[in-house]
Amino acid sequence: MARLPTGVTVVTVSDELDDIGSTVSAFASISAEPPIVMLSVIRTSYLCEVIDLRGRFAVNVLGERHRAIAGRFAAEGRPSARLLVAAEAHHRGEHSGALILDSAIAALECSVSQRVEAGDHIVYLAEVEGLPDVEGARAGTSPLIRYGGRYRGLR
Repeated sequence: MARLPTGVTVVTVSDELDDIGSTVSAFASISAEPPIVMLSVIRTSYLCEVIDLRGRFAVNVLGERHRAIAGRFAAEGRPSARLLVAAEAHHRGEHSGALILDSAIAALECSVSQRVEAGDHIVYLAEVEGLPDVEGARAGTSPLIRYGGRYRGLR
């Protein structure tokens, strides 16, 4: 599967005590009407636990300039998501309360409608509740992709 190029996202959740976030490549559009997306998360992750608790999350679609952010959110033992984006312009989503990167090339706020166990992952089907305004969408930024185990730009 390392030979299948995928987009790179940072998924964030607010649990009212802290902000949780993780780099996720297993994200896809499932339906346009109504807008439904799919997110796959490792079953034993804290992100999975908090999504189960809150039922809402935000997805930040990363651009080529976000390699460092993708790496930070993928690191073991990472600190609070709020600390990881402290140097980046961001705001809280209106629907989810989760962190939205202003420089993302797209952002979605989602509400879980189904949870499916699949091997060592949990697959969430979620309705898109909002599309926060982000600067990267207007800047014509190239997306960040993962291919061959590395982050790359799309050329």
